[in-house]
Amino acid sequence: MRISLRAAALASVAVLAAAGCSGTADPTTTGGAGPLAGQSLEVAGTWSGTEQESFQQVLDAFATKTGATVKYTSGGDDLAALINSRLAGGSPPDVALIPQPGVVNEFARKGAIKELTGEAATAVAANFSPAWQQLGTVDGKLYGVYFKVANKSVVWYRTDKFAEAGVQAPATWDDFVKVTKTLADAGISPMAVPGGDGWTLTDWFENVYLRVGGSENYDKLSRHEIAWTDPTVVQTLQLLGQYWGDAKAVQGGAKGAVQLKFTQSIADVFGEKPQSAMLFEGDFVAAEINKLGKVKVGEGAKFFDWPAVNGSKPAVVTAGDQAVAFKDSPAAQQLIAFLASPEAAKIMAAKGGFLSANKNLDTKSYPDPTTVALAESVVKADLLRFDLSDLTPQTFGGGTGASMWRLLQDFLTNPADPAGTAAKLEAAAKKDFGGK
Repeated sequence: MRISLRAAALASVAVLAAAGCSGTADPTTTGGAGPLAGQSLEVAGTWSGTEQESFQQVLDAFATKTGATVKYTSGGDDLAALINSRLAGGSPPDVALIPQPGVVNEFARKGAIKELTGEAATAVAANFSPAWQQLGTVDGKLYGVYFKVANKSVVWYRTDKFAEAGVQAPATWDDFVKVTKTLADAGISPMAVPGGDGWTLTDWFENVYLRVGGSENYDKLSRHEIAWTDPTVVQTLQLLGQYWGDAKAVQGGAKGAVQLKFTQSIADVFGEKPQSAMLFEGDFVAAEINKLGKVKVGEGAKFFDWPAVNGSKPAVVTAGDQAVAFKDSPAAQQLIAFLASPEAAKIMAAKGGFLSANKNLDTKSYPDPTTVALAESVVKADLLRFDLSDLTPQTFGGGTGASMWRLLQDFLTNPADPAGTAAKLEAAAKKDFGGK
């Protein structure tokens, strides 16, 4: 779910984003001399607060380079609604950075966004791997480039707790289970599972499923082209159930986990009074660990990649903000070409709290070795898939009351019947996917 990518912003961004839903434009950056002098561009995105400030520097650099006048409009978490309203009124932004690929697909199929051509298409081809180019493609045409991305296939851990139990970061699911048991046997609570926020559980499911079902089934499941009662889904739920159902493995047991919120789980692992040794979530956790100021990322807090299941090859579940053009103008195409460049990525990378999928970005641009490692995992991934819940209808995977969130929370509470939960997911999918 997209909120997991946005989680690092927490409450402060929620307030700012609410204010941004009105579509009020932020101050305009006026360019000087250049090939686009006299032309104006509007860029819309979800970002506010610190993220917006960092992105503004990217837009400033574009304005200085081209002479264009650029303004940024924050639509907060209601960006799609804002854009649809603007489309209805005949005044969409020139470019938008949209976090939901399903929304981009919808815009593409109704002709609202423009195919990337010329300089923009060349820049994407030069700077992004085929896997990332494919993520920006709809029905065989390139429409977008992912400017900011997330690595959602990492497990964070306390190095002192691992040292105390004498364990190393695991590479396989079997070793992951063994590390968990060894930590528990040493009197250390192994894993904080913040099931109070259902989106974290969808991320657990997606990572296991990608490795159990493989990429083809992952894609089919996201479109409901195979049933949620498929054996691969049941097997995934069996593995999750075995792990979540072990009261010694999960902080507070099932009842405690389903009450634990994501923000609290970070403090419970990396705060002043640590209760557990591990926490699974994306790269954005690093910023929150640093805010706590109790352990240092890269020293007291490290991560390992999501473990392989039955010999599965390395894979990354990702999310991100995709730049697309709503106006077929040279200025819009040039801006997207700039966003696809290492130059633009370097500006954001230096600020921290940012990962780029740009293969030509010098990793020295990142502020620390941990961010470098997180970024390299995304750029070099052989198998890359977008967050599955973001690919499904919103009623199924996209909100607090969504079927996938609710049913996985129920399963966390009582993981005894994987097949029964799969049947409930399938019944919900038949309804939420419109009978498909």
